[in-house]
Amino acid sequence: MDSVKFWRHHRQRFEVKTIFSLVLMLICTSTFADGSGPARARLEQFSTGLDNLQLRFSQTVRSQDGRIQDETHGNAWLQSPDKLRWVYGGDFPETIVADGENVWIYDETLEQVTIKPQSKNVSDTPLLILTDLSQLDQQFLVSELGEFESMHLLELRSREGESEFERILMGLDMEGIRMMVMEDAFGQRTEIRFSDIIRNGEIHQQQFSFTPPEGVDVVGQITTPD
Repeated sequence: MDSVKFWRHHRQRFEVKTIFSLVLMLICTSTFADGSGPARARLEQFSTGLDNLQLRFSQTVRSQDGRIQDETHGNAWLQSPDKLRWVYGGDFPETIVADGENVWIYDETLEQVTIKPQSKNVSDTPLLILTDLSQLDQQFLVSELGEFESMHLLELRSREGESEFERILMGLDMEGIRMMVMEDAFGQRTEIRFSDIIRNGEIHQQQFSFTPPEGVDVVGQITTPD
């Protein structure tokens, strides 16, 4: 596997974990945090009464000097409170499904499925924030950054000393979430733009289940409810 492919496979999986926690936040809350800035107000307006979400996305990763390292696109389906299907297209297709108990990562290029427990522990994954918003401000410093390309920006900085990303930006307009940017300590910048957003549409529940294709390697074990 060449270096670009290796870099993308390993970095992308962490990004999905981060995206999952932040985007699902939109469908699990009607109050984001104390305060009345325009970005927070638009987030609250978008998330109120939101049960599920369908969208398209495009993703661009740039190095510290601004060079494009990776570009891809795909589709995502989210269901409150803890289900997700995130599909990358392009040269390295990958599907991530969170079914409420397990996270399935299907790497078509490697012909491999990785199964991980869908942890409820914040130390393992920020998903607990989605069901206990009191922890949001405990984990992030949240600030309003004004306008950018007709969007209002929210900045999230982790309170933890060791964090994969220096900061996360969320861009919101009258239609809701439109952009997410993640900047890491090495100056790499991952920008995700959202389009064709459908709120509370019809989503078949099979989107949130996964069966490994025949012949692929399976790593990990299925976690069953207690």
